[in-house]
Amino acid sequence: MKKLILLFVLIPFLGIAQDKGTHFEHGLTWKQVQEKAKKENKYLFVDCFTTWCGPCKYMTSTIFPQEKVGAFFNKNFVNVKVQFDKTKEDSEEVKSWYADAAAIDKAYKIQAYPTFLIFSPQGELVHRIVGGGDADGIIAAAQKALSPETQYYTLLKKYEAGNATPESLKKLAVIASEAYDQENSGKVAAAYLETQTDLYTKDNLEFLGKFTKNSKSKGFQLMLKEPGKVDAVLGKGKSAQVLSGVILQEELYPHLRKPTANLDSLIGVAKAKYPTVDLNKSTELLQVQFYQNTKNWPKFQSSVLAYMKKYGTEVDGSMLNSFAWTVFENCEDAECVASAMAWSKRSVEDTKSKEPAFLDTYANLLYKMGKKEEAIAMQKQAIALVPAAEKATYEATLDKMKKGEKTWDKK
Repeated sequence: MKKLILLFVLIPFLGIAQDKGTHFEHGLTWKQVQEKAKKENKYLFVDCFTTWCGPCKYMTSTIFPQEKVGAFFNKNFVNVKVQFDKTKEDSEEVKSWYADAAAIDKAYKIQAYPTFLIFSPQGELVHRIVGGGDADGIIAAAQKALSPETQYYTLLKKYEAGNATPESLKKLAVIASEAYDQENSGKVAAAYLETQTDLYTKDNLEFLGKFTKNSKSKGFQLMLKEPGKVDAVLGKGKSAQVLSGVILQEELYPHLRKPTANLDSLIGVAKAKYPTVDLNKSTELLQVQFYQNTKNWPKFQSSVLAYMKKYGTEVDGSMLNSFAWTVFENCEDAECVASAMAWSKRSVEDTKSKEPAFLDTYANLLYKMGKKEEAIAMQKQAIALVPAAEKATYEATLDKMKKGEKTWDKK
């Protein structure tokens, strides 16, 4: 299976019907929620989500209902969900928040979903968390909002007031980046680097790599001029990895949105502009992804086979599974399918047969290659591991295998 499919319906503003999970307020206005937090002397936790956001749905259906998550958030926060998109299915309650959602978006610049805003009991924004995660991760991230020593916006104010040591600057730059505050993360990172007399230490080069976001930055220029010196400290190819990320971001990605984009031509221009940077690995992966996204299956097949031949040993389980599933669905060439089956088998072995989506992919490829009994046995392993809400999809595939029907037929 290409990815874990979360078959959950997101019910705006309503907590999951579990007493032990996280309680989200509903039936209150934004002003009333703020007043409730102040009255109870609790921090206010705002889950900014959209109905189309997969990680948002996952947090709502799987993470926030957990007992330990609920125990932490219910004790320390007044919690509320705010929907940031508009749909035809929106309830009257969701519609009543449209204006407040727009005001929150404008005031706090929500750039990705889910974003979690944390306000003090007095209504001051003190912290921001961006992105989903597991139960322990979201608890650890939210815990930082409860102390001035770890609250992002409290630390940012200290920096702006001129209260900053090199160590605090380094720490703040990382926190700003995690909060998607790119403007401040870049500014603070630059301020930290100004305090350093030797940029070629391992810590400083790793920091530079993390905060090299454009071709005008100090990190980009340093790595472009002294790649050997950087690689001697960080490892072979590390400078090219950082540089190629910036080059692709500036020279290729903006142009690929155009319907007339010619990827090979764009790659040629980028290589001509930066002849000393080895862009091959990055651009060859980009070719695979581009042809996959544009559904050019003949070119996808040739590019993915070439990429895996050169770099296959470095590919992780998730990418192996993604490549294998795309081949399964769209390529009929037996040699290509056989290669995909080998990639899929590796992803299963790397995860010790504990990832049902990877098992499902392997089962489907076995089946497509005519190994019906092995495929059925593998699919049963996947079904035994998959969450209850997803079993029907996996069982439907198993039923097709037993009947001898195509599992790759998209109709």
